[in-house]
Amino acid sequence: MPLTGVKNIVLVLSGKGGVGKSSVTLQLALALSLQGKSVGILDIDLTGPSMPRLVGLEDAKITQAPGGWMPVPVHGAESAAEADASAPSTQPQRGSLRCMSLGFLLRDRGDAVIWRGPKKTAMIRQFLSDVFWGPTDYLLIDTPPGTSDEHIALAEQLLTLSTTDTVAAAQVGLPRLAGAVLVTTPQAVATSDVRKEANFCVKTNIPVLGVIENMSGYACPCCGEVSNLFSSGGGQVMAQELSLPFMGSVPIDVKFGELVEGKMEAGDSDEEDDEEDSPKSQPQDTPAEPDDRPLVERYRDTWSYPRFEGFAQTLISSIEGPTAV
Repeated sequence: MPLTGVKNIVLVLSGKGGVGKSSVTLQLALALSLQGKSVGILDIDLTGPSMPRLVGLEDAKITQAPGGWMPVPVHGAESAAEADASAPSTQPQRGSLRCMSLGFLLRDRGDAVIWRGPKKTAMIRQFLSDVFWGPTDYLLIDTPPGTSDEHIALAEQLLTLSTTDTVAAAQVGLPRLAGAVLVTTPQAVATSDVRKEANFCVKTNIPVLGVIENMSGYACPCCGEVSNLFSSGGGQVMAQELSLPFMGSVPIDVKFGELVEGKMEAGDSDEEDDEEDSPKSQPQDTPAEPDDRPLVERYRDTWSYPRFEGFAQTLISSIEGPTAV
């Protein structure tokens, strides 16, 4: 049975490329995981699969099991007591995170995927039917821009599942298409394209859970102060005009960029620069120790985490009810 064990499916959509859908998908997944939810990420951007790079697992390979393809584990579940013996019992445990992407199936990350529509559609259907997710609270689907073959195949497959009798679906563990999160940047050229995506959701009866305005300003890596580079507020205005819930804005976060590029290290980079400027200290210089903590724990140190923690709580409240947070 396709997607057996997955409770809720959330689509991450945008009508325009380059607005940061993949980074928003990953940060939502990490934040939901830190709320104690088991999470999966399905990357269906077939011609530009970026999720393996973002999670730092480009060399990982997909394995075959009796239940289907096994998604790549990003981190496992951990209870509050395992993480910190002094942690209060009310602190939620960290849920697991797994990822599936066409990038894991390519021989080389530089290989171009040159497929026509029917082959893309077949690949989407295979992802939705042949991946064994197991017990998963939230499956986030990272989509390509626009409303093309991938979106149509996705909508057809998921809406077919959603029309199944609710009681029967719950008995066999079929998921519920909870809705979509729309991602935009503040500029008018981006919001105009995202309006088309909102129209796509209306025509396909996919609920819009909220709008996130990404790249809304620039967060200083030293103090966190936000400066508006492009503009701000375009996503909020669009959400108000379309009567959609506005989840919030996200500034450009240098720390998150360093995290996904593998440049975050244990130690203060400013101190390293000072040492390099001193000729006397150069012979004794030692490279900074790499930060071996899991990606999810390093994500806590970014400026974006508190914002996405709020987004995750909003999603859980809207999908499971206020008492679930």
